[in-house]
Amino acid sequence: MSFDAGFDKRVNRIVRTHDRIRRNGVVHRVGKDGLIVTRPRIARPRFPLRGVLIVVLLGFAFKGLLWAQIGAVSYNERVAQLREGTVVEKAGAWLLQEDAVTIWIGQQARPYLRR
Repeated sequence: MSFDAGFDKRVNRIVRTHDRIRRNGVVHRVGKDGLIVTRPRIARPRFPLRGVLIVVLLGFAFKGLLWAQIGAVSYNERVAQLREGTVVEKAGAWLLQEDAVTIWIGQQARPYLRR
């Protein structure tokens, strides 16, 4: 390996490291010798778990409030009508079907709703 090849290899490694730092940010660590070492942060795909959880909870709250407002019989009749419709309506019926969480939320909310 010639001098230029070794130099080019080191320069390419430094350029790749700086590109990763620019994309992902840095992590600073103090080594055993007291020297602060800057390394690129490891890029991991981030799934918005909190956002998905909030959407699911709001969906259950909506179903429970709807169940409490219109009553169990009327709610089930409307979901049954959705089951007879298009593919999108059938998907909505599947999402809106009565379950234990919906009933519990509805029972908790019923005293606070006007009829």
